Amino acid sequence: MPEGTQRIALGVSYNGQRYNGWQSQPSGHTVQDHLEAALGRFATQAVATLCAGRTDAGVHGLMQVVHFDTPLHRTPFSWVRGTNTFLPPDIAVQWAQPVPNAFHARACATARRYAYVLLQSPVRPSVESGRVGWVFHPLDGDAMRAAAQHLLGEHDFTSFRASACQAKTPIKTLHRIDITRRGEDAHCYWRFEFEGNAFLHHMVRNIMGCLIAVGQGHKPAGWMADVLAARSRDAAAPTFAPDGLYFLGPVYDPVWGLPARTAAYDWLP
Repeated sequence: MPEGTQRIALGVSYNGQRYNGWQSQPSGHTVQDHLEAALGRFATQAVATLCAGRTDAGVHGLMQVVHFDTPLHRTPFSWVRGTNTFLPPDIAVQWAQPVPNAFHARACATARRYAYVLLQSPVRPSVESGRVGWVFHPLDGDAMRAAAQHLLGEHDFTSFRASACQAKTPIKTLHRIDITRRGEDAHCYWRFEFEGNAFLHHMVRNIMGCLIAVGQGHKPAGWMADVLAARSRDAAAPTFAPDGLYFLGPVYDPVWGLPARTAAYDWLP
């Protein structure tokens, strides 16, 4: 890194409904494109970012973490407020912090976290349209939790991998899957939280499709083990909708001193 250049880390939240995912594309209509354009306008020079984990079209981010190098010296809050001035209303920098040159948003992440929010109701979403998944029939939480147990630990997750996935290996480690319910009648919200060392393309959405098949009684909990062992995408349920999927963000060693959450964590059901 050139002398006088410093590395800055940002925490970014966004509603992914209007965007073609995170990663920059020729169309310019991605979250990364809008963020880099805003940073460039504030810094009055081009800024290139690297993120902790890419998200697909329609997927939201509560605390995406990026880093970039810059010769400019601004206070952390100036990076937040100045960049947000040029961002659309559904993308906002939540925090900024100088970090050592050894920090890398992707390589230094020890784990990544996702949440899926699912509305169970006879009536489709309205005010939460695009922000939750939806199922019509009641779900069996105990059956889904039993099915989820088969996925914990290190496994070959080929059955839950999109055909376009570019990951070098399908072997990943899932540390936890927590399934909770808010509301006791036919109308309720389910929250599924996933934490793992890394995730394949569409992995969470493909797991969600299988968990819902079990929750609705179409498959037994033990079927999840069969899907995993098959190592074939054809063995699993269809990919579930992106609407209710949120990238909660990466997990870092406390030595970096970065925030672990944003206010939006408490907004999710």
